[in-house]
Amino acid sequence: MWLIRTDILTAFQNEEIRSSIPRYISVVKDKLPALFLIASRFPVDRPLEVEEEELWLLHDELMNDFWEFVDCFDSLNLPAKPPYSLLDLKADIARRILTSCRLCERRCLVDRTKGELGACRIGEKPRVSTYFIHMGEEAPISPSGTIFFSSCNFRCVFCQNWDISQNPKSGELVSPADLSNMFISLRREGARNINLVGGEPTPNIPAILDALRQTDINVPIIWNSNMYLTVESMKLLMGLVDLWLPDFKYWDEGHALKLSGIPNYTKVVKRNLEMAYQARGEMIIRHLVLPNHVECCTKPILRWIAENLPKALVNVMAQY
Repeated sequence: MWLIRTDILTAFQNEEIRSSIPRYISVVKDKLPALFLIASRFPVDRPLEVEEEELWLLHDELMNDFWEFVDCFDSLNLPAKPPYSLLDLKADIARRILTSCRLCERRCLVDRTKGELGACRIGEKPRVSTYFIHMGEEAPISPSGTIFFSSCNFRCVFCQNWDISQNPKSGELVSPADLSNMFISLRREGARNINLVGGEPTPNIPAILDALRQTDINVPIIWNSNMYLTVESMKLLMGLVDLWLPDFKYWDEGHALKLSGIPNYTKVVKRNLEMAYQARGEMIIRHLVLPNHVECCTKPILRWIAENLPKALVNVMAQY
């Protein structure tokens, strides 16, 4: 039996929360279909023997019409899956990217399908350290069906999950079918959502998209990430992610390089947050307050969010 916090029970009664993440709440309550289910019903002519650039042109053209398609659904009554869908196209593009990996902005360009390893040290298949229903997340999210992927593209010196994030061999190798079964079992056990975290989920986008192709249960997808994704990865996730749960750690680029080993951090994260927000992205932004970083990082980050992402919810975290 779960011991559920009072704020979890009352979260959806809070007007600020309801106005900030209304579609996510409707999916949790099974009043609207998750975005990935809609993408799996958006019919696409299967492209044959074309270069990746042509796939992207097709993808971007289709996304212009996708949101109108989303607005057609006001219940869980979905049409049958077409032979090939927007979700299939996204998954196929993701597989192409894996052969010259540029899922994150480290852009290692290694062929992970042939065993080459980049900064994340993850091969073609993801590893999952653990998965369970998490009762300690933010109130609108808990109970959360949390899946912890092993390894990470960051090297944060203060990482609380270092045993997962810095050990690419932790956990078990999983297939897309395994991931899909996790999604389904967690939802059936009472999870409000599927919370993809780690480590970092970004290196595992191809497997995650393949898993979504095999999943036909209604559950919102949460992208719990450091947000150091390339534009390509962001475009693949848009139209699939129901709630963005990004970290925004640093404002000062030098601090990001020193403490996480990441160049151009602030520029990339700001760009990606704006991309998600402008594409109807509902989000809860996490900011961990670091000692002696209030003036240089915390205040300018919160000011920027207020000015540029006014509907986003923010969790200022004090558990350093």
